Amino acid sequence: MIITSPGGSAEATESIVSYLRTRFDHIRAFVPVAAMSAATMLALGCNEIVMGAHSQLGPIDAQFTISTPDGPRSAPGQAILDQFEQAKAELRADPQNLAAWMPILRAYLPGLIAMCRDQQEVAQRMVRQWLEQYMLRDVPDAETKASEAAAWFANYKYFGSHGRRVSLKDVQDQGLKAVALEDDQELQDAVLSVHHCYSLTHGATGAAKIIENHLGRAFVQIAGDVILQAVPRPTPTRPAVAPAPAMNREQRRKQQRRR
Repeated sequence: MIITSPGGSAEATESIVSYLRTRFDHIRAFVPVAAMSAATMLALGCNEIVMGAHSQLGPIDAQFTISTPDGPRSAPGQAILDQFEQAKAELRADPQNLAAWMPILRAYLPGLIAMCRDQQEVAQRMVRQWLEQYMLRDVPDAETKASEAAAWFANYKYFGSHGRRVSLKDVQDQGLKAVALEDDQELQDAVLSVHHCYSLTHGATGAAKIIENHLGRAFVQIAGDVILQAVPRPTPTRPAVAPAPAMNREQRRKQQRRR
């Protein structure tokens, strides 16, 4: 499974992982560029992660969008909890601080503090269970190691930002099964070719969704419209000529350096 995503809903990720696990016993997650937030959770629900030297995962701490007089504002759930505790401490120390805190506290929706705690726990629990069941299932003391890894990915106080980079080495340092995409040049060529093909298609056309099989048949959704497309295989008009052996990326770099 090739994952390229800035993230999204933890609940949607849970549905995707649950469905995939009814179909496949072993899943490899390829991260050619970035799989952040809920997409990191998706990768951690696989048996193995394959990342490039430039690839990244990210923290999985819960994020919230709050309506304020100046418009919606997003904030990490842990930052909201920390700020609420700070407000209580400052108000206990000096009630006159209420005037400064009132605009902030007024923006807190009913149940927001409880939701921050619950969402933090839910994301961490899902990742902990997936790691224990799949990626670490053959590792001694899998329960403890899964708990430690899930807590590390969810630790806002350590990362300080939801957009921080988690590298291949970071993932390996957590005791998780992650390997370098560059270790297999042919596989790297294949993965990056697919990634670039679909990235360019989505970026240069109105294609919002593409479902395509190995026979060249595709379901394409373009800006709300649906196009069913059957792409015929090309018919040779002249005798086929054996192509030159394909070079992988490392070989192409060496050839370019010789030039």
